Amino acid sequence: MAKARPVRGATINRESSRFNLPERLADGDWLDALGDIDGAPPKLKTSVTVETPRTIITRNQSPDIGFDRSINPYRGCEHGCIYCFARPTHAYHDLSPGLDFESKLFAKPNAPVLLREELSKRGYVCRPIAFGTNTDPYQPIEAHWQITRECIKVLAETDHPLTITTKSDRVVRDIDLLGPMAAKGLAAVAVSVTSLDPKIARTVEPRAPHPERRLTAVRRLADAGVPVFVSIAPVIPAITDHEIEHIVERAAESGARGINFLPVRLPHEVAPLFRAWLDEHFPDRAGKVMAIIQSLRGGRDNDPDFFTRMKGQGPWAELIRTRFQIAIRKHGLNRERLAVRTDLFRPPRGAQGELF
Repeated sequence: MAKARPVRGATINRESSRFNLPERLADGDWLDALGDIDGAPPKLKTSVTVETPRTIITRNQSPDIGFDRSINPYRGCEHGCIYCFARPTHAYHDLSPGLDFESKLFAKPNAPVLLREELSKRGYVCRPIAFGTNTDPYQPIEAHWQITRECIKVLAETDHPLTITTKSDRVVRDIDLLGPMAAKGLAAVAVSVTSLDPKIARTVEPRAPHPERRLTAVRRLADAGVPVFVSIAPVIPAITDHEIEHIVERAAESGARGINFLPVRLPHEVAPLFRAWLDEHFPDRAGKVMAIIQSLRGGRDNDPDFFTRMKGQGPWAELIRTRFQIAIRKHGLNRERLAVRTDLFRPPRGAQGELF
C-alpha cells in the first residue's frame, strides 16, 4: 500500500490509462533515494513551469453550468484536494493526475495581456467570467505570481463582471479591487468550506487554509460589501456529510448570502486516486464510502451525465438535499438569486476602434 506524504493529498502517482502512459513512482528524487531511505519518502518539491497560451478565456456550452466562460491562471493545484475533478487534465501533459497534479504546476503570466486583447476584439459580447472553475486562482503560488490579481485589475478597469470560487482566504488581499467592483454589481465570491474539522480538512485538502480562516474571509468580504457565498463542495458521504447543518449555520453567522453543495464526483483517474486515499486514511469505512457514492451515481463511481452529475440521484442524494433545504430555511440563506451586471462593460483603453 502506498503511504501518504506529509501535506500532500494523493498517495500515488498513477498515470492515465486513457493515454496508455506507464505507471511510475512519485518523482526522480524518490527513485534516486530508494536505496538510501528507510522510512518516509523524501519531501516532494513543488515546481512551477511558465505556460504561454494563445488565449486565456475558456468557453463552455455545458447546460448544467451557470457560466459560459472562465479563466484559469494556473494548471494543477497545490491545495492537493484528493477529490478534485480537475486532476485528470494533467494527463494531457503526460503528467500524473496524482502527485504531479499538486506538485508540478503551470503558471500563465501572460494571462492579463491576453485578457486585455480578447476583451478588445470587435464584437466581444460581455458575460460574467468565472475564476476557480478548474483549479484554485488563489492557491499558494498566487502570492508570488499574482496572475489572478492582474486579471482582476483588467476587469475592474473595463467594468467587466466576474465571479470567483476559492478555498483560500488569500482572496481578501484583493478586496481593494473587489469591493469597488461589487458596489457596481460586478463581482461575487464563493468560498469553499468542505469540513470544519481541522483534522479532516488537513487530510482531504492538505494545503488549503484552515476552515476558520476561510470563514473569516467570508466575514471580511461581506463587511466590504462583496456578495459572498459558501460552497460545500464536495460533500463526502460518511466523512463530511454529518457537518452539513453546522457549515450552513457558520456560513450564515459569517455573513454569507447563500450556500450550495455538490456531492463528490470521481471522474476518470480521480476514482482510483480517491480509493487509494480512502485505503490509507479511512480503511475502517472505505467500503461504506464507496458504496454510498455509487448509490449516488447510479451504481458507478462517477456519473458524467449533465444535471445528475451535479446533484446525485437516489435515496442518499434526496436525504442530503432535504437536510440542506431544512438548514438553509432555518438560517435564512438563499433568499435572493444574485446576478452580476453586464451593461457597464467598456473595452480596454487603447482598444481598436476606440477613437471612431
